[in-house]
Amino acid sequence: MTTHLQINDQFPDLVLPDQDNKLVQLSQFTQPGLLDQRLGFDDGYPLIVIFLRGFFCPRDQQQMRQMVEFQDELAVNYARLVTVSVDAPIVNAAFRAGLGATWTFLSDESRRTITRLNILDETEGEYAYRAQPYTFVLRPTLQIHAIYNGWYFVGRPTLEELRHDLRAIMETRSDYTYETYNQPEIKQIRIPQQEWENGAPPAGSNGLPVSYGNILWFDVDTGVGMIAQVDSNQNIFFHFTAIPGQGYRTIKHGVAVKFEIVSGQHGLSARNIQLIN
Repeated sequence: MTTHLQINDQFPDLVLPDQDNKLVQLSQFTQPGLLDQRLGFDDGYPLIVIFLRGFFCPRDQQQMRQMVEFQDELAVNYARLVTVSVDAPIVNAAFRAGLGATWTFLSDESRRTITRLNILDETEGEYAYRAQPYTFVLRPTLQIHAIYNGWYFVGRPTLEELRHDLRAIMETRSDYTYETYNQPEIKQIRIPQQEWENGAPPAGSNGLPVSYGNILWFDVDTGVGMIAQVDSNQNIFFHFTAIPGQGYRTIKHGVAVKFEIVSGQHGLSARNIQLIN
């Protein structure tokens, strides 16, 4: 049996347990981040889905070692990767840890998914009812961009082929060009360093309203956070560039701040965030 899916078909939005036995839905991986949503960039991101026979297969091991080499590049390319096997979550967790992989391993112990996709392998004598080794490259909508049949290892995608696939998908994003970011409404939230090079201007000196609050949370990985206003029950979004200074800035939970408020098409954002001693 080979998969009935073809390029441009809609890939099913699978819900499967990950290596920690927590249910995960595929569309979670392709959703735009908080900053994207605030800027109005709702395109989302590509996803690579690799089906494995299992940890025991030397060809799968080789492919996964290649993906370990690729995982840091995937991160800076804003692409996502998941692998799926019929192994139990605890087995996937051990395989993942041994590889040094940081992406998600999903478990299809029931074989429902690989049966649904028509990629159940019924030929193996020793390890029966495993997945045929397919790789699907998906657009943010989960439409299929590319399919690789890895029955023979040469049929599995090289890293260069994946780069071309991901580039083709990313080029369709509305914010793929520099000019998209060089717009006043975007630069109000992603504040250019040039505005801070002579020191932080006094809050409100540009005519924007000033408010006070406490840092509700800040995500170091994504550089975004929320401020809880002291005079309102509304939380205010901010990007780390809204904190005056050079380089990558961070700020701790609970810190008291004053800030300017920018009202944009997609909600309120904070800028010129300054600590209150």
